[in-house]
Amino acid sequence: MPSFLRARASTPPSSPLRDWTWSGHALSMRFDASLAGSIVAIDLDGEFFASTRADANGNARFDFAFSPSGASSASVMPRRDRQGEALAASPLAIGFGGATGAVSGSARPLEPIGRVAFDVDCTALDIAIVIPVHDAPALVERCIESVILHTTGRARLIVIDDASPDPAIAPLLARYAARAGIAVLRNDRNRGFTATANRGIAEARRADVVLLNADTEVGPNWLTGLCRAAACNVDVATVTAVSDDAGAFSVPELERDNAWPQGWTFEQAARALWHDAGSAYPELPTGNGFCMYIRRAVIDEIGALDEAAFAQGYGEENDFCQRASARGYRHLIAGNVYVRHERSASFGHERRAKLGEAGMAVLRERWPNYERDVGATLFSFERRVLDWRVRRIFADASANEPRMRVLAAGDAADERAEWRLVAHEEGVDLRRGAQVVVSRAPLGTDAQANPASPDDHLSRWLQAHAFDAVVASGEYPYDLRVVAAHLGVPFAQAAPDEDIRRAAERAIASARTFKDGS
Repeated sequence: MPSFLRARASTPPSSPLRDWTWSGHALSMRFDASLAGSIVAIDLDGEFFASTRADANGNARFDFAFSPSGASSASVMPRRDRQGEALAASPLAIGFGGATGAVSGSARPLEPIGRVAFDVDCTALDIAIVIPVHDAPALVERCIESVILHTTGRARLIVIDDASPDPAIAPLLARYAARAGIAVLRNDRNRGFTATANRGIAEARRADVVLLNADTEVGPNWLTGLCRAAACNVDVATVTAVSDDAGAFSVPELERDNAWPQGWTFEQAARALWHDAGSAYPELPTGNGFCMYIRRAVIDEIGALDEAAFAQGYGEENDFCQRASARGYRHLIAGNVYVRHERSASFGHERRAKLGEAGMAVLRERWPNYERDVGATLFSFERRVLDWRVRRIFADASANEPRMRVLAAGDAADERAEWRLVAHEEGVDLRRGAQVVVSRAPLGTDAQANPASPDDHLSRWLQAHAFDAVVASGEYPYDLRVVAAHLGVPFAQAAPDEDIRRAAERAIASARTFKDGS
């Protein structure tokens, strides 16, 4: 038998599944002749994961690059198409070598997966958030207020009114003009979305740019999440958030308007994805300007958006991304950054469709392989994992109310804290309740096997487990304040007997970029 895990099981004659093999990374199934050429789907731990077409001999195969849940095992139920009948008498049990185990007694929250930025220094990033505005005052207000409420760290906000005819826009934007860190500009004539976005890119000077549509609403940690994804590799050009309604960036179902769970607010849904969607960062050969982070170095190299070819938008960000791809850059999806989107608020569905058709015609002429490249990456393994994770998060909504995830340390890390950083003679533990999630031996005892410094480990823990804030008091391990600041995680020094959650709320309020009265 090979050294890697290999399992094989037979099924009863009444089941269409004749036998199956698990190699540790590939699940191969052989069905009877009735399944030849049919769509076979698999549920993973009770939720739809992926589908494929069985070959002429009734064989179907699913490859796994890593454990989608982060856990060391999973159950798989094959089905005839996504909603069809089960094709096995019972779920198939598969195992993943090297994966972390699930938290005892619960399938949620999902274990961390994917890569983390690790050495990002959020304090060193200069970022400008650019919001082009054209009418829709209620949505504009919701967008700006959400940015003010949920943006922490170092950033500027540039709002540009593209000569909106709606008389409510000017007094609305005037309310924000005097606030520190916010610039409100107005075009003397309607210049179109792309030219307005380019004006914002120019006004940002040397800063990285986040293009944000005025019909969006952002949630907790949104900018921090985009920054970490952008910092995970030097060849990243853009990072796009996911949304309830943003075409190929919609989750969990592409090209659909996806509702978040009934009874949840948008803020709760955004927090749930921040905690449990993971950071596998699927790739596409494009981004989407509804919420897209662009690195300034890439703008310097390839130029800004093409306002001549895409004056009213719809295609300009795709063209920009293709130009960047031609220089060797990549475009990522930050699946843990969830942004609400009201499509067609400014143009209407009919005009939007016409603009989209015109933009696609230009893209097809300039980039003949664009649609093929999108199709080849749209259902990547990382993207399937992201969508599956969101399905599980939403499916478990009734039993899990998203709340702030706070790491307590020192005297604050008493039994009341759900997540704790605990120092002891053998090293340091990250604990959730009574469960030891991960341990770090004292520096020097494992230097050969694990040479990273304590702060390196803490940086990984803070990112992988998506903490919203850190609260510490008394003596605590590592330089928490410095590491948290570098990662953009709000930090509070708790007063004696201060409630941990209240201290975390104070930390987040203090870290907000656009404060009241500033």
